[in-house]
Amino acid sequence: MQTLNRSSIFGAASLGFMAFFSPPLIDRAEADENLFGYVLGAETLPKGASEMYLWATHRWDKGQGTYSAYDTELEYEYGVTSRFTASLALLGQFINTSGLVIDAYLPGAESYGLKFSGIEGKAKYNFLAPALDPIGLSMMFELHHSILDSHSGLDKDTTSAVTSLQLQKYFLDGQLVTVGNLGLEATYADRAPLNAATQSSADIAMQNLTGDPSATFEWPTDPEMEIELTTGAGLSYRFAPNWYVGAETQYQSEFETQVGQERYSWFAGPTLHYGGNKWWATLTFFKQLKGGREQYINQADTNLHLIEKTKNELRLKVGYNF
Repeated sequence: MQTLNRSSIFGAASLGFMAFFSPPLIDRAEADENLFGYVLGAETLPKGASEMYLWATHRWDKGQGTYSAYDTELEYEYGVTSRFTASLALLGQFINTSGLVIDAYLPGAESYGLKFSGIEGKAKYNFLAPALDPIGLSMMFELHHSILDSHSGLDKDTTSAVTSLQLQKYFLDGQLVTVGNLGLEATYADRAPLNAATQSSADIAMQNLTGDPSATFEWPTDPEMEIELTTGAGLSYRFAPNWYVGAETQYQSEFETQVGQERYSWFAGPTLHYGGNKWWATLTFFKQLKGGREQYINQADTNLHLIEKTKNELRLKVGYNF
């Protein structure tokens, strides 16, 4: 009886080991289909394949006044080889903000419709394929340049380079998918000076906020250098043919030379994905659970970072394969 028990235990352990490290029995014709809104998988497009993406992200609520912004991205991706993909994207943004002044970030009300805001290029190389190897591993390099500040909506030249790793693992023959991300971003930013009317209005707002008649609104125009660390993870489950439901989370921390850690934020939320033969769509709601370091004057919620982030984000991604 003791021998049988040991054999059973050994057999169960062996089966578990094989299930974890064996490739899933699935057809990954939908390679590089985004199951998540923010975190990315390790898959790449097949050689010669093309895909168009449309991203739309709504960011809103800084705790006071009105703040609503939309970021858009129209991206073309091409499979250079079976392991290497490259893409190019056009960026845009909308913004509507009023009733809130944040020193050095938000001088006052601003509102406009869709504007071109920048360009972005990406290159992704797959070292280990998720469907063939025990675990998938890819590296991505991104370079993007924007001409508008995503916070205030005003003119600002920003160039960023991002290097990131993507891990991906299939379970239950591909019915359950897990991913993990780690990225490092280096940014160079240069603001345009405020015009006289905007500066004067912002000065008055700062005087009212602080009660100091000599207070002035700070708007640095010296170039800035920043380093940002991002980690993320996601889990998605196929509950019906072509349909996945899951959750994802992302933590970001930004550092500057003079101040050290300037901010951090932790977001998480549910995600819903549909994948057809030629197109797919993913919807993610992201809520800020925790944040800190810099805060604006009279910020009510001190457990969140609401200068460069908002309380909520909603992202829709649609892809078409051809």
